[in-house]
Amino acid sequence: MSENIQDECGVFGIYDKSRLGNIANQVYFGLFALQHRGQEAAGIAVNNDREITLVKGMGLLSEVFNDSILAKLQGEIAIGHVRYSTTGNNTPENAQPITVKYAKGNLTVSHNGNITNAKELRDKLEAKGAIFHTTSDSEVISYLIAIQRLNSDSIEEAVEKVFPMLQGAFSLLIMSPRKLIAVRDRHGIRPLCIGKLQDNVVFASESCSFETIGANFERDVRPGEIVIVTENDMVSNTKYCGSKGGLCIFEHIYTARPDSVIDGQGVNEARMNAGKMLARIAPAEADLVIGVPDSGLPAAIGYSHESGIPYGVGLIKNRYIGRTFIQPTQAMRERSVALKLNTLKSNVEGKRLVMVDDSIVRGTTLANIVKLLKRSGAKEVHIRISSPPFIYPCFFGTDIPSRKDLACNKFTIEELRQKIGADSLAFLDVDTVDNIAPNSSVTFCKGCFTGTYPCKVPEEMDDKNILG
Repeated sequence: MSENIQDECGVFGIYDKSRLGNIANQVYFGLFALQHRGQEAAGIAVNNDREITLVKGMGLLSEVFNDSILAKLQGEIAIGHVRYSTTGNNTPENAQPITVKYAKGNLTVSHNGNITNAKELRDKLEAKGAIFHTTSDSEVISYLIAIQRLNSDSIEEAVEKVFPMLQGAFSLLIMSPRKLIAVRDRHGIRPLCIGKLQDNVVFASESCSFETIGANFERDVRPGEIVIVTENDMVSNTKYCGSKGGLCIFEHIYTARPDSVIDGQGVNEARMNAGKMLARIAPAEADLVIGVPDSGLPAAIGYSHESGIPYGVGLIKNRYIGRTFIQPTQAMRERSVALKLNTLKSNVEGKRLVMVDDSIVRGTTLANIVKLLKRSGAKEVHIRISSPPFIYPCFFGTDIPSRKDLACNKFTIEELRQKIGADSLAFLDVDTVDNIAPNSSVTFCKGCFTGTYPCKVPEEMDDKNILG
């Protein structure tokens, strides 16, 4: 459930070499598979013979687009975006993609991640006369590329020049009048992959998008790689490759869809592995294993398989309340739990339960769930968390708040157990978490657990370090 943790963004792009003629529909359905990554805003930009048509707005894809709007988006190249804001305010101006018109034409950018030195870059640009229309770090990237393009022979040369200026996490799709470019930061903090649909090249934040449109997964964009697609070719620039990686481990724990494969590792398998490891290091005497929908379910199944304790449904999720349903007050948050989750009383009554979830941030949501279960007659509730304790903030696009808001930073595990009202509480060990993804081709960023990050970060994620 990951109370009060927000997802990042999702990007999707296609170069329609086969002239299928329904490019906007392809992007729409590709983004639909990524809706879990962002529900605040959505947008699609299409390049039709060097003319950019952009439609974006606040809300879900289905609230921004309809058949008539999609029918008007015709062209050869298109990129799209679903947004959750980690940097920049939640306003229509900050919705993506972002289009910049300049002396040599136009370019359009979709960005997943968080640029940790965005404020510094923005200040320098403003000092030279730049006028920003958004508070998004993605606009900073767009301006930097446009400026470098004025003194470069190609858009890809400009992107290569900008690459070392950017610190933090960035998976980018960049659309110029003739090219589609994909970029992944040198640590690979955020995922990005390549697919094929006939002769068409497709990019997406997660591989689950490809199946939605009938495309085949080809490979992941390597950490540090710049991929340039033209009408006739696809070229890889590996100048900035070489890092062993630093994929956010939370992609496997919570963020990504379970049917995605990221850098060689199936997400569902990783979550089941986490549950199996939890059963070994934190066994419990219980009658039933249940999971908190949705991201806690695979880990719960893994715990059941390893422990031999039967798995069952204990909590029912209201599908009409979004994944990011957050209310500003404690009373409203408690009410939101009752709206979002119901217990299956016949399954939990009189039972000793192991309840598996992916994380604890503030602890308030889990406390309310424990109350619901015990009100429904559960004899015991033993909580098992398929990640290590969150002690440090994330600066790379997962909205884990500052340390002062993190329950595991304020309380011992025993104090937190009492606060939540659980009969026992245990986490996955930080030294074990890497092992949930044995097939991964990259290493992981575990900064939110250890305080050690793959690149330079601000001292704290507070108002001084966030644009807007």
